[in-house]
Amino acid sequence: MRYILLLFFLTSLFSKEFDFNLKVLKIAPNTYFVEGKKEYFSQNNGGDIANSSFIVSNDGVLVIDTGSSYIYGKQLLKEIRKITNKPIKYVINTHHHPDHFLGNQAFRGAIIMASKYTKDYISKHGDEYITNLVNIVQYAMKDTEVLAPNKVLNSKYINLGKHKLKILYLNGHTQDDLVLYDQYTGVLFVSDLIFYNRAAATPHANIKQWIKTLNKLKEIPYKLLVSGHGEVSKSKKPIIQMISYLKYLDNILKVSSKKGLGVYEILEIKKPKEFKDIFMLDEEFERSIINLYPKYEDKVE
Repeated sequence: MRYILLLFFLTSLFSKEFDFNLKVLKIAPNTYFVEGKKEYFSQNNGGDIANSSFIVSNDGVLVIDTGSSYIYGKQLLKEIRKITNKPIKYVINTHHHPDHFLGNQAFRGAIIMASKYTKDYISKHGDEYITNLVNIVQYAMKDTEVLAPNKVLNSKYINLGKHKLKILYLNGHTQDDLVLYDQYTGVLFVSDLIFYNRAAATPHANIKQWIKTLNKLKEIPYKLLVSGHGEVSKSKKPIIQMISYLKYLDNILKVSSKKGLGVYEILEIKKPKEFKDIFMLDEEFERSIINLYPKYEDKVE
């Protein structure tokens, strides 16, 4: 395959493994968090743009999202091993975007779970993601191969020692977005349904459904919210910010399609001041307009 040949070439140029310099933060009892950079994939960040989390118990370890490469996954596992020697019991891939599952190789032997849609999508399209990331990230993708989930997650709960995690099967960011609510600690893991202080990626989004899902999440009495991108929060601010941005994006697309505006005309529209501190705003807004605008234009026609 083309990407394998490119990886072989890159391996000959770079013998030293990319160092992600991961920082693990304990956010709740037995619960740990690694924050990705509020950036897009690049050679400089090695693809480290998404958050990963893990829970340690006497029964073993549960990992939520494994990052965008085998090297990242290995270094995440190394950080886990500084905390516990308990076996990696479960890995959860919350959805099918590559920054959340391409580290699975490092956790071979664990039960790797995802929704049926996500499992099938990774099996079918995982190699395409690797090809794309090799072109962007390059040598940090060394030795990365697709390891698809080996179990379909369809239960309502996962029990791990004292931790009883309620599983919510939601959608909006993608067709299937898993959310985990730890009833023991009150931590809510929402993955990419929330991008906090970082503009949302929307290649597979249904904006209307996404907003409905966020309103459901707002009703959950969590103590701490862990998003897929951005820092953890004790407040409802991440949800409120996300709803506000999606409503703005939806309105811009609706109004622009009715006016018959072109993509470049939309990009020239001045954005509200409330979003001025959000990372990657211009870049992700542009990608969202390019990805989503044709669907809005079709509705007008």
